[in-house]
Amino acid sequence: MLAESFESIQEFLETGGQVLNYIGILIFLMWVLILERIIYLFFVYKGHRRDLITQWKERPERQSWNAEQIRQAMISRTRISLNQSLSTIQAFVALCPLLGLLGTVTGMIEVFDVMAISGSGNARSMASGVSKATIPTMAGMVGALSGVFASTWLKRTAKKETELLEDKLVLDH
Repeated sequence: MLAESFESIQEFLETGGQVLNYIGILIFLMWVLILERIIYLFFVYKGHRRDLITQWKERPERQSWNAEQIRQAMISRTRISLNQSLSTIQAFVALCPLLGLLGTVTGMIEVFDVMAISGSGNARSMASGVSKATIPTMAGMVGALSGVFASTWLKRTAKKETELLEDKLVLDH
């Protein structure tokens, strides 16, 4: 069963051409970063937020200009840590369809090579090039769509968590 699955995946990768391997690596790296951010949000950040709130409440003075600057620095550092890797994830999302387009171009070049060699438009001989043209495009789009949904959720969650932290770190007036 496992051997059949591995063979199917290997056949799919061969059908899509060399560019499909690069798309697969890019999507894998993108999802490693996405999962790292999700783990950070659900496990690491909760303790970090609790520590920041405790640290703020233990401050003897929370109403001066200095206290406001310390509060802003704490919020800013938290915002940076929440948004870490999001720009890389968004760059990977943008690269997915571009690599798919590269696969389309290389597949079409193969189709034209077959037409030039055979001297005709034989559909059977062009089928390999057409599949190398369409499969990477599909893979790039699927990777980009999944990345767009995940990065949008991560960005929205980071903004919401930053706003919640701002509400918790109140100044005494």
